[in-house]
Amino acid sequence: MTQDKSAEPESKRAPIRIWTGSERPFDPEDLVMASGREPTPANLERARKEIEEKGAAALERYLP
Repeated sequence: MTQDKSAEPESKRAPIRIWTGSERPFDPEDLVMASGREPTPANLERARKEIEEKGAAALERYLP
């Protein structure tokens, strides 16, 4: 017999998957938000350039 995991408190449930880096696709808005800035046109353009220059490292510097 299997137990219904949804009956357990959320703090006791194991996460299905935790993403902590840039192993998934990300866009300039993700980079801007991870850096704690507002997604203004200037910040998005700066993020686009940073992604072009540094690739995944651009996002990883803001994530654990």
